[in-house]
Amino acid sequence: MTQASMISPARLAPFIFLGALFAFPFVAEPLGLDYYTGFVMRLMIAMMIATSLNFLAGYGGMIALGHAGFIGIGSYAMVALVEAGIESVWLLWVGATLITAIAACLIGLVVLRTRGMYFLMITLAFAEMVYYIAVSLRMYGGDDGYILATPLQFGFGADSGDVNMLYGVVLAVFVLSLWLFFSMIESRFGKAIIGIRDNEVRMRALGYPTTRLRLQAFVMCSAWAGLGGAMMMTQNGFISPTTIQWTHSAELLVVVALGGMGYRWGAVIGAGLWGLMVEFLPQYTEYWHWPMGVLVIAIILFAPHGLSALFSSKPEDKNGTLFTLLRRQA
Repeated sequence: MTQASMISPARLAPFIFLGALFAFPFVAEPLGLDYYTGFVMRLMIAMMIATSLNFLAGYGGMIALGHAGFIGIGSYAMVALVEAGIESVWLLWVGATLITAIAACLIGLVVLRTRGMYFLMITLAFAEMVYYIAVSLRMYGGDDGYILATPLQFGFGADSGDVNMLYGVVLAVFVLSLWLFFSMIESRFGKAIIGIRDNEVRMRALGYPTTRLRLQAFVMCSAWAGLGGAMMMTQNGFISPTTIQWTHSAELLVVVALGGMGYRWGAVIGAGLWGLMVEFLPQYTEYWHWPMGVLVIAIILFAPHGLSALFSSKPEDKNGTLFTLLRRQA
């Protein structure tokens, strides 16, 4: 049997998926599906944000119920920079990411003093603080939100109004995100984070600076969520405080759990499935929450480790699933 014939569909699936994303805008335009180019962009941004939460919660054991708060910090940091006169997408995205990282570092110094359900609740509390701050910012729209008046600049005459250009940039950042987090999982840093999740006392006894490593993971994942928020702002041209509500943080946790917390592709699968259901189920029934709820319950009952476990011949990390972590921390 040749080596080519031994390649499993599971190994080919990521390349097929990324190839389909690359080809989509070229196929969508002739078929009159231009609207779905924006939808796929939103889907990739959601997958990117969910992947950062998967690393934080699934591999780091830090189940945060305030991840949407950092999406909001990134979005409103970008709004502040736009109001300051910056029009370059690159500067805005880098600035929003750095501001979110600084905020995450300050917040992390407080929240990482807690564990388990206390950590979950204090991250929720900080996210709610960010929500009420956003509501009170009348200069940035307050409760009504903020609308970008003009497209942002990529340089060389291209701006965010060019859908194909923006799609290509979002795809590139999405692929970079997957490479970054997948590489971290296999790195010494990732292995240390997993070890701290499983037994922090032992890792500390071995000489690992557990608090610093957890803070680094928290800041990195939160900053990436802030970048996702800035990208959402660029793509939608609008942001409102509703994006920061705790329900969106809970939705992100559900998405990661459905796809498979602690599995590399778990967040991508979960965010993809969730996004498709939210987009297409309302087209068939006004009671679209019912079939979505039934499907979620079915996955919890018959695939408690997430959908990724069904496609994996070798479980990657059952200790990193949401249900296992919650039972351990209860």
